[in-house]
This record gives sequence, C-alpha cells and structure tokens, in this order.
Amino acid sequence: MAQHNELGKRGEEEAVRYLESKDYKIVCRNWRLYGYEIDIIAEDEEFIVFIEVKTRTSVQWGDPVGFVDKRRMRRMMDAADHYLIKNDIDKPARFDIIGLVWNGRKFELEHIDDAFLPFL
Repeated sequence: MAQHNELGKRGEEEAVRYLESKDYKIVCRNWRLYGYEIDIIAEDEEFIVFIEVKTRTSVQWGDPVGFVDKRRMRRMMDAADHYLIKNDIDKPARFDIIGLVWNGRKFELEHIDDAFLPFL
C-alpha cells in the first residue's frame, strides 16, 4: 500500500477512536455506492452524521479541512441522499469534517461539526 494510503487509513482509525470517545455510534466506514464514498457514517443522539476525513503530514500546503471543496461537499450530499433513501432513514443529517495532521509522533485532530449546510 502506498505511504499516503497508509497514512489515510491510520487517520481514519484515529478519527473513529475520537468519535467513539465522544459517544458517537459508528454506523459504517468507507460506504460506497455508484462511485460515491463517505469516509465515516455515525450517529449521535440527534443526527446521522456524514464525515469526511482528511489526513496530511504537514500544513505546509494548507489545513487538511481546507481540502474539502465545494465539489467534494456536493458529492457528500449526493452520497448522503443515496444512503438515506436506500436505508429508509428519517433522521436529520449533518455534515462534519475531521482534519488530522501527523507530526511524526501523534495526530493533531480538528473536528468541525456541522461544517456545511446542504446547498442547491
């Protein structure tokens, strides 16, 4: 596995540990359908939460959460629509982003809940 893929996998593992420590229930990881993918689908008491995870080794080229652009947001929203319909879920949805930076010893994590609202 390429080094960046391994780092991404480790970042997702760290994100899951973090979410579980905050009492999120992990519903699914790396959900895929029709070319769409959602890194983590979780639930808290109120929402079903669709989470994009971005992992980097430095912030030299920017904060990891800044790499979630409008195109990626649109794809997340479309994927969430498919997921909610396919699984007949009638719970409010929220979109979160988790950015992680590996400093050589540990991850620095930033969680932005309700990072963006669905747009037309």
